[in-house]
Amino acid sequence: MAVIKPMVRSSMCINSHPVGCAKDTERQIAYVKAQKAKRGIKTLKEGGKGPDLVLVLGCSTGYGLASRISAAFEYGADTIGVSFEKAATETKGGTPGWYNNAAFDRAAAKDGLFAKTFSADAYSNETRAMIIDEIKKTGKKVDLVVYSLASPVRSDPVKVDPASPDGAHILYKSVIKPIGKTYSGQAIDIMTKTLKESSAEPANDEEIANTVKVMGGEDWQLWMDALSTAGVLNTGCRTVAYSYIGPKLSHAIYRDGTIGQAKKDLEATAQRLNKQLKDSVGGAAYVSVNKGLVTRSSAVIPIISLYLSVLFKVMKAKGTHEGCIEQMERLFAERLYTGADNGAGIVPVDSENRIRVDDWEMADDVQAEVAKLMDGVTQENLAERCDLEGYKHDFLNINGFDVPGVDYEKDITNMASLD
Repeated sequence: MAVIKPMVRSSMCINSHPVGCAKDTERQIAYVKAQKAKRGIKTLKEGGKGPDLVLVLGCSTGYGLASRISAAFEYGADTIGVSFEKAATETKGGTPGWYNNAAFDRAAAKDGLFAKTFSADAYSNETRAMIIDEIKKTGKKVDLVVYSLASPVRSDPVKVDPASPDGAHILYKSVIKPIGKTYSGQAIDIMTKTLKESSAEPANDEEIANTVKVMGGEDWQLWMDALSTAGVLNTGCRTVAYSYIGPKLSHAIYRDGTIGQAKKDLEATAQRLNKQLKDSVGGAAYVSVNKGLVTRSSAVIPIISLYLSVLFKVMKAKGTHEGCIEQMERLFAERLYTGADNGAGIVPVDSENRIRVDDWEMADDVQAEVAKLMDGVTQENLAERCDLEGYKHDFLNINGFDVPGVDYEKDITNMASLD
């Protein structure tokens, strides 16, 4: 075969490295195992009272993968994961998520943990029915549902597109755009380490509505309704979905833009689900507001790449920087499972019932320093004011590149192998 190098087009990496993806998944697993020992967390077999069965919707990358790793390797939970992946073959590469899932399953099997992973359209009613059957087969009920789906498109589970000759369902597409007026801001081309002006045209009403359809709370509600109706939610079952708020400087393109409208819908859904679960199984629903991280989408949003690279520099200097796995491990250990013997304790929330693990990012001293560094940033002082290497590392890391301990000069002879 060949040596695999990252292929970057329009600030997006379009290929992945099998060994790199597997190694990074293993790194995250090693981190939570170390934290388990450090915190003295007990699995159910060790007498703990954490989650027994966890369903992760969107389990293959980012916060979803990190949540699943925390549940399984820190709390010993059985996990069922759903994500839509392109499988690798001997000669063709798969999506990063396919490799991550394969590495997770391999590590779970090695540790004797129950893990079932399904590559399926999580937005479809057929997938919901299949997953409910799989839950029933375990003989257990679900203690935690993690909703971490992030997709540019979503097919309607019921409505058929009248223009489709083969009766395909209506497809909604999300966009990252401001609302009302054009947004312009500086962005970093991370591969060339250059500062550039970037702008986004305002969304129309249809684009706003479609983004809410894809990224809002409708599908989360459908999942929880289906699971509840099927009687597979355990007493005290909790569900959590993920959001981002960020600093005021990003609000025009993010919080007050199309994605922000979707996230507000997600938060409103959490309030409804919270009441629903409380009444039905004595459970709860939360949105966790997480820290800003490099994702496939954040790399192409004006101002966000610059903000994050400055933020990383500031937080690393203060010793408070976290990646996905550090965030999710803290969410589980210091927010969701704070009771006796790591059971479900009282969850600290803000005035709108949101969990805040963006607390270190949004700290006044951090934001003041970030604002100071961002004011007057130029191409000449870019490297001095930003953590360009750290940002680039995280950007490449998502697709299995720049992972410590991987020989990137070695020929990959089988694209479906993790070794």
